[in-house]
Amino acid sequence: MIRSMTAFASARGEHESYSWAWELRSVNGKGLDLRLRVPDWLEGLEAALRAELTKSVVRGNVTLTLRLTRSEQTGALALNPAALSSVLDALAQVESEALERGMTLAPSRASDLLVLRGVLEAGTGDEDTAALIARLKAEFGALVRGFLKMRGEEGAALARILGDQLDMVAALTADAAALAEARKDAMAETLRANLARVLDQAQGADPDRVAQELALIAVKSDVREEIDRLGAHVGAARALLDSGGAVGRKLDFLMQEFNREANTLCSKAQDSDLTAVGLDLKAVIDQMREQVQNIE
Repeated sequence: MIRSMTAFASARGEHESYSWAWELRSVNGKGLDLRLRVPDWLEGLEAALRAELTKSVVRGNVTLTLRLTRSEQTGALALNPAALSSVLDALAQVESEALERGMTLAPSRASDLLVLRGVLEAGTGDEDTAALIARLKAEFGALVRGFLKMRGEEGAALARILGDQLDMVAALTADAAALAEARKDAMAETLRANLARVLDQAQGADPDRVAQELALIAVKSDVREEIDRLGAHVGAARALLDSGGAVGRKLDFLMQEFNREANTLCSKAQDSDLTAVGLDLKAVIDQMREQVQNIE
């Protein structure tokens, strides 16, 4: 299966007092670039998620975001000894300073101290995150499957588009072959006329030497090799699309070869109709190259 490098998947879940939201997205890239935004206090989770993505994705700039929130605790209240000690020390210092200045402060009550921030708080105890991490790992598999499904659907659409474009290249290549065959006699006659004209006007010119030069021109204007290569490239591209897998780099290289042959065809055409076909080929090949940039 051909897969696109562009995809998006999201999911939500919860476990006990925690709730979370996943986002997994990717765009095209030359290689595999993974960027994970995962809470670092969940020990070992990021490494496990990275390993799973590395097994599933070959190319693309992939970003994974996990937003984790925790509901407020509603358990029993407990004193924070450290906070209480700090408050009492501060209170003693204030009362001592007031006495030195001849001031008398009203006695402090326990209720006044308990409402101070941090003195009384919800009891939490030591929390085991193993169950939470296990739940997140289990849900991540479903997220990745949805992500890969979208990459596969996008890839299938790209394969259909490329198949149609390859049909166009094949048809234009056939047109170029027909035009090249049709102009063969006319070019031979033109070369013979040029040879006669040169011999008439160039005194002392070696006929064999002139004939060799004209033959070289004829070879340089022969586009059959380019046409054959274009046909071979069409077959190779179809084979890659049928094989599936991560073939994006191979297709990208093949697009360069397509473009090289089309450029050479235009430069050797010496015929307006054949040049027009070459330009049409270049336009289709450029469209194909844009599509290939998104294939894994």
